[in-house]
Amino acid sequence: MTKLASTARLLGGSAIIAMSALLPAASAQTESVPDFSSAGWSGPNGTDFITVPGSPPPMTNDPSHPYISNGIANRTGQQPNYRIGDLSNPNVKQWAKDIMKKDNDEVLKGKIAYTPGQSCKPWGVPAVSLSGGPFFFVQTPKVVLLIEEGDRLARHIYMNVPHSANPKPSWYGESVGHYEGDTLVVDTIGMNNKTFVDNYRTPHTEKLHVIERWRLIDQGKQIEVHMTIEDPDTYNQPWQVIRRFQRSEEDLGENICQEGNFMLFDYGIPVANKPDF
Repeated sequence: MTKLASTARLLGGSAIIAMSALLPAASAQTESVPDFSSAGWSGPNGTDFITVPGSPPPMTNDPSHPYISNGIANRTGQQPNYRIGDLSNPNVKQWAKDIMKKDNDEVLKGKIAYTPGQSCKPWGVPAVSLSGGPFFFVQTPKVVLLIEEGDRLARHIYMNVPHSANPKPSWYGESVGHYEGDTLVVDTIGMNNKTFVDNYRTPHTEKLHVIERWRLIDQGKQIEVHMTIEDPDTYNQPWQVIRRFQRSEEDLGENICQEGNFMLFDYGIPVANKPDF
């Protein structure tokens, strides 16, 4: 299947019209550029980041409150619960720990813990990599689109251009990228403070800066993203983590979060009270 046909299968007719000006130029990419667009990429949903040796550790679960996922509960008969972050992490500044402590206490008393997936809100970076995907790439010389099925919002990675002088804060910020051999390097700034860094609801400021390095490993059977995260107002030092995803031949599925999550609980899902047309 050609890249154009693969992209058409992925995006559907209406999106292809919007992308038609860009797609023919994709063949001009050099042979050294990795092809991420030939498959979807799926990972273990809801798991933690992989720690990089020598880096300050990411937030992990409080050992006094073991996390029981739905999968573990189904296998063991235990009661599922929510993640409680370990506030002894020495790299997280006190203001963030204070917010997390209040949230942890409320969750332990029975509050439904926030997650982007159940609340139908954007994940932000780097947390979106914890969603499990599947992820789909559309690669052109000027822009790379990175789409996560559950979110259905495409991250636009603008290639070989500098950051704006003062990007307006947004859910996914401003991402610029370039290729270094077999690696797609993505530099993201300008994120708002409405998202969390991880599954433990660790807050951040608008100074959050994330560098991702995406590359194929295991003879193209996996894609690995190495991330460097810094926010001088939230963390004492920058820290590094890894996520890996398996090649998947599935298509981009239809997943409308807002119409499927009103089943048992009110997760704070955004609702349009009046039409916008």
